[in-house]
Amino acid sequence: MKIVFFGTPQFAVPTLEKLLNHPEFQVLAVVTQPDKRRERGNQLTPSPIKTIASSLDVPIWQPQRIKKDVETLTQLKQTGADVFVVVAYGQILSQEILDMPKLGCVNVHGSILPKYRGAAPIQWSLYNGETQTGITTMLMDAGMDTGAMLLVATTPIGLLDNTQDLAEKLAVIGADLLVETLLKLERQEIEPIPQDNSEATYAPLIKKEDYGLNWSKSALALHNQIRGFYPNCTATFRNQPLKITATAPLGSAFVQQLPLELKELVDKLPDLSIESASPGTVVSIAKGMGALVQTGEGLLLLREVQLAGKRPQSGWDFVNGTRLAVKEVFGS
Repeated sequence: MKIVFFGTPQFAVPTLEKLLNHPEFQVLAVVTQPDKRRERGNQLTPSPIKTIASSLDVPIWQPQRIKKDVETLTQLKQTGADVFVVVAYGQILSQEILDMPKLGCVNVHGSILPKYRGAAPIQWSLYNGETQTGITTMLMDAGMDTGAMLLVATTPIGLLDNTQDLAEKLAVIGADLLVETLLKLERQEIEPIPQDNSEATYAPLIKKEDYGLNWSKSALALHNQIRGFYPNCTATFRNQPLKITATAPLGSAFVQQLPLELKELVDKLPDLSIESASPGTVVSIAKGMGALVQTGEGLLLLREVQLAGKRPQSGWDFVNGTRLAVKEVFGS
């Protein structure tokens, strides 16, 4: 099967590697986003997909706007590809492109469609506290993740999983599911299933304002925001910005999902004097772990934080390094 692969971030790498190493597939070319300048050193940096393709001498095309790039459109037509595979490419494909390959364009999407259509399905599924997610392969159409579904694979979400953890897990699942999808599609062993639009939910791009923490939210809601929008959620500490990158909500409702040392910590919660503490207040220090902060509902353990201009550090190192004291208050 002749394939043109469209993809950009690390999430797409396992799928490309599977295709490149599979005896029944031939990757004719890779289409990825143009190199971008990164903050440190302002150096032009290739995408993870370009790095993989370059090491194996696969032709690479990087149009600024693929729908308007005449040269790339001509090259795509001339490939005679059986299928275009799209995994987190980052640009919308025109109907002209969707119509080019014999078997169509197959997308690997990081949710169980029709839930979480859009650019950030993994982030929003965590933010909303989902306990299960998955990968859907689908035939692309002109809409935003609205095409007919081909195959679905599901996986549970752990309470302490963050976006990076879940993306790594889903990337591997997606690679395997894509291979199965292509083989069955070629053998006509799949019946595409239209999505039920009435059940659709959306996962838009994350905005800067989504990162701000409000301590009046519940501990679980804050935890889901922090792990969903990892590693960018921010509070204030002593009038300076503080990124909070890993937490654990402490409560009987989800104690069984916590590791043993945190279960033991939950057992001690009734001994803490928290009745009069306002949201954002440090009510206790857990030795070897970090600060316990009062929220609008329940306590939140700060497991990892990052001071401005510093590297991430454990919650316990943060306590020791700043001499954090009970009754200190974090700002929103």
